[in-house]
Order: sequence, then C-alpha cells, then structure tokens
Amino acid sequence: MQKDLSKVRNIGISAHIDSGKTTLTERILFYTDRIHAIHEVRGKDGVGAKMDSMELEKERGITIQSAATYCSWKDHSINIIDTPGHVDFTIEVERALRVLDGAVLILCSVGGVQSQSITVNRQMSRYKVPRVVFINKCDRTGANPERVANQVRDKLGLNAVMMQIPIGLEGDLEGVVDLVTMKAIYFDGDNGEKIREEEIPAHLLDEATGKREEMLDAVSMFSDELMEAILEGEPTEKMIKDAILKGTLALELAPVFMGSAYKNRGVQCLLDAITMYMPNPMDIRNIALDLRNEEQELVLTSKSEDPLVCLAFKLEDGRYGQLTYIRIYQGHLKKGDTIINSRTGKKVKIGRLVRMHADEMEEIDESGAGDIVALFGVDCASGDTFTSSDISYSMSSMHVPNPVISLAIIPVDNKSQGNMSKALNRFTKEDPTFRTYVDHETNETIVSGMGELHLDVYIERMKREYGAEVKVGAPQVAYRETITQRAEFNYSHKKQTGGSGQFGRVGGYMEPLAEGEYEFVDNIVGGVIPREFISSCDKGFRKSLEKGSLAEFPVSGVRCVINDGAYHAVDSSDIAFQLAAIGAFKEGYKKAHPVLMEPIMKVAVEGPTEFQGGIMGSLNQRRGIIIGTLEEGEYTAVEAEVPLSEMFGYSTVLRSLTQGKAEFTMEFSDYKQVPRNVAENLIEEMRKKKKEQGK
Repeated sequence: MQKDLSKVRNIGISAHIDSGKTTLTERILFYTDRIHAIHEVRGKDGVGAKMDSMELEKERGITIQSAATYCSWKDHSINIIDTPGHVDFTIEVERALRVLDGAVLILCSVGGVQSQSITVNRQMSRYKVPRVVFINKCDRTGANPERVANQVRDKLGLNAVMMQIPIGLEGDLEGVVDLVTMKAIYFDGDNGEKIREEEIPAHLLDEATGKREEMLDAVSMFSDELMEAILEGEPTEKMIKDAILKGTLALELAPVFMGSAYKNRGVQCLLDAITMYMPNPMDIRNIALDLRNEEQELVLTSKSEDPLVCLAFKLEDGRYGQLTYIRIYQGHLKKGDTIINSRTGKKVKIGRLVRMHADEMEEIDESGAGDIVALFGVDCASGDTFTSSDISYSMSSMHVPNPVISLAIIPVDNKSQGNMSKALNRFTKEDPTFRTYVDHETNETIVSGMGELHLDVYIERMKREYGAEVKVGAPQVAYRETITQRAEFNYSHKKQTGGSGQFGRVGGYMEPLAEGEYEFVDNIVGGVIPREFISSCDKGFRKSLEKGSLAEFPVSGVRCVINDGAYHAVDSSDIAFQLAAIGAFKEGYKKAHPVLMEPIMKVAVEGPTEFQGGIMGSLNQRRGIIIGTLEEGEYTAVEAEVPLSEMFGYSTVLRSLTQGKAEFTMEFSDYKQVPRNVAENLIEEMRKKKKEQGK
C-alpha cells in the first residue's frame, strides 16, 4: 500500500475502437516490469495481450470488459483501467471514469478524432476527469499528429497543447522531441526499452523552437510566475511543469504526447506525463451524501485515518464467487474488517482482499484511501457504497444509458432453461445496460442492450460459460410513442358491485413535454380531489405510460395536468382514482395525435475513398441522412444519422460493398418521429402479431 498519496495515480485508458488502447497498456506493463514479454492483441501467438483475458476478446481482437491492473514507475504507484472502445460496451467506460482521477485519451494519428473519441471525451467531461492526449500509430502511412491536435481543438473543444513533436513519421519514426526539456528522445533495444537523450537534430531545431514558443504561450496562461520568467529570460523546467499541471487539473489544458505503442516509441514519455500531469487522489474533490443528515453533501478527505468510504463500481463472476471492484475514497480497509452497505444497511465481513492484474490477483492484507482493489464473496450491486459503522454516507451513482435494441431468446431444452436463468441473473447484475424481462403475452424471454455486438457477446458467453443453448429471435427496436398536441380529458370512473362501489372523476389536459419522459402537475383547488388521492392519479398516469394505444410501445414526452375532478365520500378510493386517471389518459391520448418515435443512431463508416459513393448510397437506402464526410488521402469517413431499425445486417452489406475494407461504428443519438408510411406498416405488423397471438 502506497503511504504517500501524492505518488498515487488512478487512470483510465480510453479511445475509439482500434486506436491501440490495449497495445499501449501492454507496453506500459512491460516497461514497468509487470510482464516480461510483449504479446499482441489478437492472440496470434496463442497468448494475447495481458488485459484481454477473455477468450472472446482474444478471438475478436477487441476489449469487451474493462480490466484493472497496477504498476510502479519512478516511485509512483499507478492503478490502470483499460476500457473498451466499442460503443456497445460504453457502460464499462462510464463506471471506470466514475472512480478514476485522470485519463489518457488515445487518438489514432491517421484516423484522428473519430465518433467514439467524441463519446469518450463527453464521458470524461461528465465526471470532470482531467486528461492527457496520446496520439498513437505515428508509424502508420498518413500519420499526421499536428492535424489530429487541431481536430482535438475543433471537434472536442479541448485546449490541446503539443508537448512533443515527432522525429520522423510513418516508416521513419525514430523518436520524439520534448518541448519542455528541448531534448531529442530515442528508444533503442529490441523493445524500445533503452531511452537515449540527444541534442535536437539540426533539421528539426527551428520547428522545435517555434513549437516550444507556442507551448509556452499556452501554458503561461496558468502561471503568472511563468509568464514573468518568459518575459525576463528563460523559464525553468519546474515552472513549465507546474503550469501544465495546474491547467490540466483545472480541465482547461490537454497536454498532447505522441508515439507508436506497437513500434515501442514514446510510451515511457507518456508514463512520465502520467506521474507529472495527472492528479493524485488528494487533488480531486470527491462528494458523498450524509444519509443521517438529510443527504447533506460532504467533501471526503482522502485520509486513511478517517472513517471508511468506498464505492463498488464493477462486479464479475470470478472463480471463487462474486468479485467486487471497489475504489477507496477515504479511510482504510483490512482483511477481517466489518463494513456496512449504506444502501441495504447490512453488515459485510471482508474475507479476502485482492489487488487485480487483469485476470490474476494478489492477496493483500490491507488497503487505504486512493486505492482500487477487489473483494470476494460480498453480495452487493454495482454502485453500492460501503462505509465503516460510525457513518452512513452514499456516493453518487454513474450515468447508465437506456438500451436501444432487444432480442427474444428461447432455450432449446430444460437444462438450457435453468442455465439461461443463471446466466441472465449474473449478466444483469454485472452490467446495468443489459436488461431482461419476460413478455407475458408471448411468454418469451427478452434481452435488451446497447447494440447487436453487445447482445451477441452475451449470448455467446451464455453458451460458453453456462452451457445454455438458445435460439435467437428477430431483433426488436425500442420504439416509443409520444403526443404532438395538447388534448383535454374529463373521465369518470363508476362501478357499483353491491357493497361499497368505486367512484372518481379526473379532469385536466395532457401536452407534449419538450424534455424528459413524464411530468405530473397538480393544479387542483378547492379540494375537488382530496389530497390523499392526488398521488393515485399520478400512479394511474404512470401506469398508462407503459403501453400506448397506438402500437403498445412505451409512451414518453408527456405532461399530465389535473385541474378538476370529483369524489364520493364513501365510494372513492386509491384504486378508483388510479382507474379514473387511466381512463382519462386513454381519452386524452386519442385526441392528442400520438405518433411513433424511433431510436436514431449516429453512424460513422470509414473505408477507401473509391467506395465513398457506394457507402453513401447504402446509408441513404436505409433512411440515413448524411451529416458529414472527411477525406484523408485514400480513406474517407462518412457520418450519418440512421434509424436503428435499418442498421440490422449492415455489417454484411458493408463487407460485400467494400470487399471487407471498410468498418463502421454507431452510437445512440436521439429519438425522432417515424415517417408516416413506415409507421403505418409497423402498426399493421403489430396488429397482425397480436391477432396471431390471440388465436
């Protein structure tokens, strides 16, 4: 356990898919002596990269689950979480950034700022995570780190400042020039492990001097001392580094470094940057809510001697039971300690405490503030807060996006039925974006997630890890219904059954809600509906949102206002007013011109320029709207907004269209109204399906 918190770094490595995150992490582990041989991502040598321990990751060459590790560099302890780049696994990035203090944003020197780069940067901003930028793959044909730095400024809105310039590019990449020390740095040896500092080559001296002046001009904005030193003479290295750190921690500066992880160039300089410019746990202001004091906000101290506060941010089904990853914000934790789950109030005894190294673990006896470790055998949910017994605090939870795609899965036999249930229980606990329910009309099990790949991976894991053979139904899109105009309602619910009856009248109106799912407004005056039945009306409206009358999809974007009603002294009740509100909703909904809404995906397709026309045509055929193109030499990136329902099977079409030379990514953008002709066909299909189910 690192006693000096100023030398602790908790960082995440995030980027667009195939930008080199896992390759970079592999080199970091090698240079910090955590591993003794470098292996490649796709596991061609039968081993695969250390951080991709799942067989599916090795086979597909992508990161599916975030993986934690730790290493030491120049007396600093660094906890690292390598996150997936594919948007389908965005929750892995969300929960990592929730508990990390800093992040490395990796960009491809050829591809530059891509669609998922924008998403990852937005996630970093959501959790106020300081970041450094590493422009990778400077050895590739078409590499242009300066252009990428400009994209970081234009597309991401970051104050990107280059701290290095490359010595050579593409096949001639030799090293980098450090603009702070004004030294040329080379990486010798079979794996670039020998660092050599030289004078800057003569042909680069003028460029380096100019870029240094630009860098000093940018970072001097964060230090009056540095600004004065620049005016009076030569500033010191310490002044420059202090100013860079100050700007980075204030989220007003993004230092840019570069190299090639695959060719073993520039990684050690990035490690130096992590220790110099990334925050330590004491630099970050972490807030908890005091549950014993009306959820008053409290700033945690990062001191090991204070009461324990830690957050469970990730769950895994390990070989020895549930593995719970935790970040300790305050206090310390020892094996054998008893802690409290602030959500459930249950006491938990710590049996095993481990430090993770991808899929390996090291038993430890204790851990302190600022650390990321894991517990065994603790029953909890992702996002739970654990504290010592003398306090009751809760940390804020992470952002969880809603699923956009569903599939019906059917077990092939009774054995698979039981195994499927176990798998679904496990997966829904591990991943908040993977959800499941049983459709009571069809009796089918429905799984929902963030995309085709997301669900495909879980279905494959179901077969491999749990022996559950399942048949997969057609994809189902998460359509919604909404209203387009204001409509009034005035509905009375009456029922007489011999004894006491039921009576309630609800009057008011519904109207479109610009932002949000649902809003209930109580404008009742004069007690025409008693106060105890106001919440009953709200319950009735909420119940009505579950299925719209247009095509039985969930309803959203509705404000329900009640301003009139009536009650009976004997026959009015909670259920009577719930039913009255349901009737009122149906009455108003028909008059409010309901429409269907569909999820729209932001799609980015990258491929050879020769196929640009075909790519754009294929997207147009799928009701896509082209929003931009970017030509980079022989490659073109096409961005479009396309309905999710039109993207199924697109990977096969694209492969055929471009001879397998193009790839695409997509992420959820927003909901938009379904065109009338498409909506009519969809509604007709739903009616036919319901009719067949009723036979």
